[in-house]
Amino acid sequence: MSITQQYLLDSYRARLHGEPEPPAPGLRDLGLLRELRDHRRFRAVVAGRPARGRLRRTLTRRLRTLARRLRPRAL
Repeated sequence: MSITQQYLLDSYRARLHGEPEPPAPGLRDLGLLRELRDHRRFRAVVAGRPARGRLRRTLTRRLRTLARRLRPRAL
């Protein structure tokens, strides 16, 4: 059963029982992602790590290492 089918079934059951309808799928996804980002930043600060830029710094370091390995060596 897809998410849309489940939502329609839940909405139908809610109407039958006189309850409020559930939120539409994907309606609150952006807020959830923001909360997860904030929580990860908070956990990083509590652990004593930098809260921002960790992913970019890690990717940059790995790309530099890879570039050094692939660089042609002088004879």
